[in-house]
Amino acid sequence: MSESLEIGRQMPVLEHTCGCGVDHDGAPVLDVRPIPHAIRHASVFGALDAVAPGGSLVIIAPHAPLPLLAQLAERAPIEVTFLVEGPDAWHVQITRQVLDPT
Repeated sequence: MSESLEIGRQMPVLEHTCGCGVDHDGAPVLDVRPIPHAIRHASVFGALDAVAPGGSLVIIAPHAPLPLLAQLAERAPIEVTFLVEGPDAWHVQITRQVLDPT
């Protein structure tokens, strides 16, 4: 039996610029623990790609996601804030940095 993924809103968003007309009041929260390990990192890549520069995604992981954070930093500039550090779950806010066009 598969488990459902829980995505919620908790953290403030720095700026909402997608033009959808909806006022988003928090960053999406993605609990990655039920995602199969083989696709967990790819799932976070896709979720963070959907966040506008300047916005954040909060992930809940079963351990300190240091390898994942290193991979994300190789893809684009990010800011990382550990909100909860274990022992059973790590809550990590990942903010996409706005690139300087110059």
